[in-house]
Amino acid sequence: MMKQHRKLGLVGAVGLGLGLVALTAAAMPATAQTASGSGGLNVSGVAANSAFGIQSNVLASGLTESAVAYGQLPLVNAHGGVTNYGYNTSNGGALTQSPNEAFKTEPDKNVYLVFGGKHYLFQGHEGGPGGYVTRVNLDEPDLTRRVTLIADTRSDGAAVPTFDGITWDPFTHQLLLTAEASAPKGGVFAVLLDANGEAVDRKITTLPALGSGGFEGIQNDSAGNVWLVEDIGGAVVSGGKKPNSYVYRFTPTTPTDLSAGTLEALQVSRQNGTPVTAQELSANPSDQFITDLHTYGSSFSTRWVTLTLGANNGATSAAAAAGATPFKRPENGVFRPGTNFGEFYFTETGDTNKDSALPGAFGGVFKLTQKSPTAGTGTLSPVFVGDVQHTGLDNIQFASKDQLLVVEDAGDALHAQRNALDSGYLLDLKNGDSKNAPSVVRWLAEGRDASATYDHYTNPGYNDGDNEITGIHVSNGDPSTAGVLGAQLPQLSGGAWRSFWTQQHGDNITWELHVASGDGTGQHGDNS
Repeated sequence: MMKQHRKLGLVGAVGLGLGLVALTAAAMPATAQTASGSGGLNVSGVAANSAFGIQSNVLASGLTESAVAYGQLPLVNAHGGVTNYGYNTSNGGALTQSPNEAFKTEPDKNVYLVFGGKHYLFQGHEGGPGGYVTRVNLDEPDLTRRVTLIADTRSDGAAVPTFDGITWDPFTHQLLLTAEASAPKGGVFAVLLDANGEAVDRKITTLPALGSGGFEGIQNDSAGNVWLVEDIGGAVVSGGKKPNSYVYRFTPTTPTDLSAGTLEALQVSRQNGTPVTAQELSANPSDQFITDLHTYGSSFSTRWVTLTLGANNGATSAAAAAGATPFKRPENGVFRPGTNFGEFYFTETGDTNKDSALPGAFGGVFKLTQKSPTAGTGTLSPVFVGDVQHTGLDNIQFASKDQLLVVEDAGDALHAQRNALDSGYLLDLKNGDSKNAPSVVRWLAEGRDASATYDHYTNPGYNDGDNEITGIHVSNGDPSTAGVLGAQLPQLSGGAWRSFWTQQHGDNITWELHVASGDGTGQHGDNS
């Protein structure tokens, strides 16, 4: 019966020849909260979807979404088993729900770029036997020619890891991708693009100077530095996880070459001036510092400590040895527009278990404030402290100077515990201060497509049983150094700015988010 359910999903209904469909938010009771902002979103919140059966995505009023790609789309230039946007067929499996199906490759985070008037969306893939990089041609109406394989082999001939994070480095003209795995498998990898957005040699190169670790978030600043946010889980105790992952900054010797430079990790100090170390938090995961860190009104001095990479080029062990401060599964980070790259915001997923007895169990969003992106010291404070209904915070992006989009990856267990699937939230930073939470509006109540629902109820063991929100992205596609995220103020209501997100697992659909503009068209402009 569940195999029949899959045919009711978007992929089964649309097929390759019927085109892409635009889905308008279904009518749902709105919460009392609303959010608005110049150039940002003006929405009323919706209720979360319950964790039961097949559910449709629900968007706040004024928002619609359209599918730009989905897992079954064939690749224009299939190579070996890399044949589809969301599948690797090297095992001979079919694109169906069965124990012998093809490997799902899980397209993850997105990067939108405009080259020569052509509009592209790039992704790394974090599932299957090996990672690869794809490009969706947003201007191509023929679905069989819409997705191209950019790269799936390494320049050194080694195995390609699966990828999670991705960003565009305009200083080196490379896509930078992160492999979220412990050393020596994790780290940062690059694909060089030419002026037309084509991969120069379809090769993936490793960047050892940036270290090896479970990096997920990756972001440039205006000086050409690369900021990294790491998540490698953490040992479980009292239903929660010990802090063991770090925030990094890599300063290249020259911004146009990432082969050499200095790797640093963030160190946070207690109120008495002593640094908070990995050894302390591992010995006592209920340390008062963690409670204080997740308390509105708190503020901590920070400094960057230089790392010396040793065995396996391991960044995580080097950070611990240097006295850097670990967090509870930090995931992604982004600079706030209009701050001259002086404010860096990052998420912390937390324990994804409502029964955790540890402080900071539900994670949050934190702000690192510095005089400049190259400064050696700064201040860290909580912007939003998570709770059981707002937790598992992962991808993050600014929709305007004051509106921050944050999405959940709570996981199957927590979905069941709170009877709610993942959501996307809008934090209005104008309505918060150092001592109070910002207003929070749910702009997306993610559903669960038929494929993921099948996995959830049959527990086949080869795929996650729920959809996941990933790849939330807001950009005008500017590939120059002036287009680094955080350099310009987003303007989603009309104009050249566009927004995308991926509904991972299941049918692996990547959506474009449309915002109603002043004339009600909700259309994006052209940034050619």
